[in-house]
Amino acid sequence: MTWLNTWHIHRAVRALERGGVVAYATEAVFGLGCDPEDELAVLRVLELKRRPAHKGLILIAADEAQLAPYVQPFTAEMRGRMAGSWPGPNTWVVPARPSLSRLVRGEHDTVAVRVSAHPQVQALCLAFGGALVSTSANRAGLRPARTPFAVRQAFGDELDYLLPGAVGAARKPTTIRDALSGAVLRPA
Repeated sequence: MTWLNTWHIHRAVRALERGGVVAYATEAVFGLGCDPEDELAVLRVLELKRRPAHKGLILIAADEAQLAPYVQPFTAEMRGRMAGSWPGPNTWVVPARPSLSRLVRGEHDTVAVRVSAHPQVQALCLAFGGALVSTSANRAGLRPARTPFAVRQAFGDELDYLLPGAVGAARKPTTIRDALSGAVLRPA
């Protein structure tokens, strides 16, 4: 990672630590993220997106260990289903810990989680030291942003930091599967 990228990651982490909302590139689209333990920041994400709180949000991480504070331990059967899909553009719905905010998990006892292979997500989560709330950078019902310019068009100066970067090669948001049943909840 170049010094310029490191500088941008550092600025994004500072914004997150101060309760901010940041935008960053993921596998297919730009995402909006915040600290999942900061309820005011999570509320801001929901307000920016105009997303109903009952739907829940995704947690994105650099590795499985960063998800551990938020999810119930994975069973052998769940691990078998998820094996080989991480890191990568695969989101799994897993049982959440009861301590995880309802603002993150919505009206569910589960939460959607992903270990990303995107280098910017990896760097951001590692520098932050944990998982982040992640949702596509768009107002509810509109197309997700795929460029920094599109993020600025959608949100103007409402974000605390826009991390420059490029999305991955995926053309559609990630597939979402139920880790308990294996069922596809949202195809790619």
